[in-house]
Amino acid sequence: MRKLLVMLAACAACAAPGAAFAQTATQPMGASPRVERALGQLQTRFSNANTTHDGKLTREQASAGMPMVAKHFDQIDTQKNGYVTLPQIEAFMREHAAQR
Repeated sequence: MRKLLVMLAACAACAAPGAAFAQTATQPMGASPRVERALGQLQTRFSNANTTHDGKLTREQASAGMPMVAKHFDQIDTQKNGYVTLPQIEAFMREHAAQR
């Protein structure tokens, strides 16, 4: 869990100040405030990078707004659709946190 927090915090480090944090179904019920804050920051970063507002982050959008996602884009895009979604990014982070 600690590694997941570190990855989430790293991914959220460039979040826009004052941005609203949206809640999604991907947030675990009863998560600690720290985890919820990190997930909120991840969601904000995703929302800011997703300039087309379609819930899909292209490689170009990831490069511009979420460099960690861009770096691991091919690993996150397991279905090879040419885009990634927030749940896919979260699953990738959970998987890699569990491996460490």
